[in-house]
Amino acid sequence: MNSLSPSKPVNQAKRQANIRRLLKPRHVCIVAGQALSDAIARCDAAGFGGEVWVVNPKYETLGGRKCYPSIAALPEAPDATFIAVPREATIEILKELNARGAGGAICYAAGFAEVGGEGVGLQRQLIEAAGDLAVVGPNCYGILNYLDGIILWPAGHNGQKVETGCALVAQSGNIALNLTYNDRSVPFAYVITSGNQVVLNVADFVDALAEDPKVTAIGLYIEAVSDIPAFSRAAAKALAAGKPLIALKAGKSELGSALAMSHTSSLAGSDRMYAALFDRLGVIRVNSVPDLLETMKFISIAGLPKGDSLAVFTCSGGDGLMTADLAEEMGLTLKPHAPDQVTDLKAQLPNFASVTNPLDYNTSLWGHEDLLTKCFGTVMRGHYDAGMLIIDYAVDGQAALDACNASVNALIAACQAHGKMPIVTATMPELLPAHAREMMAPRHAAPMQGLPEAMRAFAATARFARQRAHMGDETLVLPATPVLEGKTRVVSEHDAKQALVAHGLNVPKSRVVAPAEAAKAAAELGFPVVVKVATPVIAHKTEAGAVAVNLKSAAEVDAAVARMHESVAAYEKGLKIEQVLVEAMVKDVVAELIIGVKRDPQFGLALVIGAGGILVEMVEDSALLLLPTTRDKVEAAIRELKIAKLLQGYRGKAAGDVGAVVDAVMAVASYAEAHRCDLVELDVNPLMVLSKGAVAVDALIVQADK
Repeated sequence: MNSLSPSKPVNQAKRQANIRRLLKPRHVCIVAGQALSDAIARCDAAGFGGEVWVVNPKYETLGGRKCYPSIAALPEAPDATFIAVPREATIEILKELNARGAGGAICYAAGFAEVGGEGVGLQRQLIEAAGDLAVVGPNCYGILNYLDGIILWPAGHNGQKVETGCALVAQSGNIALNLTYNDRSVPFAYVITSGNQVVLNVADFVDALAEDPKVTAIGLYIEAVSDIPAFSRAAAKALAAGKPLIALKAGKSELGSALAMSHTSSLAGSDRMYAALFDRLGVIRVNSVPDLLETMKFISIAGLPKGDSLAVFTCSGGDGLMTADLAEEMGLTLKPHAPDQVTDLKAQLPNFASVTNPLDYNTSLWGHEDLLTKCFGTVMRGHYDAGMLIIDYAVDGQAALDACNASVNALIAACQAHGKMPIVTATMPELLPAHAREMMAPRHAAPMQGLPEAMRAFAATARFARQRAHMGDETLVLPATPVLEGKTRVVSEHDAKQALVAHGLNVPKSRVVAPAEAAKAAAELGFPVVVKVATPVIAHKTEAGAVAVNLKSAAEVDAAVARMHESVAAYEKGLKIEQVLVEAMVKDVVAELIIGVKRDPQFGLALVIGAGGILVEMVEDSALLLLPTTRDKVEAAIRELKIAKLLQGYRGKAAGDVGAVVDAVMAVASYAEAHRCDLVELDVNPLMVLSKGAVAVDALIVQADK
């Protein structure tokens, strides 16, 4: 139990039920003063069909509603309560709601743990008072439910009732407020601000929203995820339900990442952890507010594409060139038209027209809806999943507007005739006006504002659909990993290797002997050899002068051991070599890799694969996966590395054994999983990749000292 945990156990099943009551209440209560009169009136105006009760002992009415003197005086326990009173009074109201058996509460007041000092103690009291309530905040704006017309919100907003739509969960109330005023026709079903997340966190909301059949997608503005295993469970649930998560993760700085004793930590910063988490769970990551809005809109209006094959129509060669560049940047292939389509299109277009994808249908067809429908239909009968029309409503007069609408109508008709997804995008957001968007949305044509945003949205949603379609029996949910405190110990290299051998890792033949026996051991193994200090355990042998490589004779071994005695004594006063590790030298190496595992207090065990040896410092070439993982994901990660070119046989040289590399990585992952409770860090660096096989020539394991 941490310092902010309640002293009494929480009934989690009851709290989960209360979250559902909070999001879709039968009746709501507002505990507030005169300043919230307008908010109460807005709640009435939104069209909520249930009861709205107001609690304030000082007034008879507020916002046109009768006031009750207390929670106890209400007709029954409210499903959802908006509390807009000072922080101390907020705690007392929560106690009353919990005692009454209410559902959930939104705590608008600030001044809790976010301000430090006495606020920390008050937040502890708030958690204690909450009991089994589903509590949002404190220090939050509230919840907007546009499906049912429920406005539990202190200020103005700009939204309207919808039948279906996307949900937004934001840690920033101000950002959430601003997003409700977007001029992009995003159909919000819910807007939820999570505030301090002392009771409910992002995972709780995602879990509940994943069950709502009227929610099309879930957008997230997050600064940090407090419970990664819970988030992974909720995200996996949303993925299985076909509801994409679109995340704008703020705070990419690595200033908080501390370097540990191995290279693995420097390769696994916190933002890379989030990237690995999102990739694992199929979360669509965006990097801007426009991308967040456009991607949510795309899914909510058009749905998910069946694949990533896109046909593009434009009246401008420039638009076509920009689209081609964006497609390449995003890994989309704009497939050429089939020969029969080319023949038909040439018959429909002027002889100067170039029949390509993107297709510049030029101004000869402009404004002729019947001809455009035939042209677009000729393309959409082909092997495409979606058709995208690039059109800017930079119009002056009704005739120009009608011509734009003709192109849009033609695209929608052609796509619908062939069962394909229609997408309409303007190159700039302001060039797709509201009246045009309102005409497209009911026909499930995504009205996209901004060409880069449209291309990114299509690529991301196609990738999500593909990932969901290929979901196997693999475990997406991350297990809880205990936080280790206290002393740690470095396992000797020999013992570390033998422990990894038990899980399938290959290591060189070796002997651990007294320094005087090193030459004899080397002769038995066969030259050349490597000699290292075995005991005492030295984490950084190279810096201590405790390793010598490519020794080709007994004399060279003896000389190397003599130098080690001197260098080790100089590295740390009084340090004496007790034993040395003598290993057979690995020859004919194709490439060197690093395999590492880092324990993170939030994310659990993170697996790093990258260019190893001296290249760790020279190049930034690594992939990160969260454990547990699968062979397929490991192989895919390896093939995306820059060093993969060496493994494929660079410039006529021998290719590396990728299968053996995957075996080695899975052996390390197996060991890490078996030691989830006590492994602090692990490095295999380098793993020598051969044309046949892969051998770990160095290994570092740090464990909790029990």
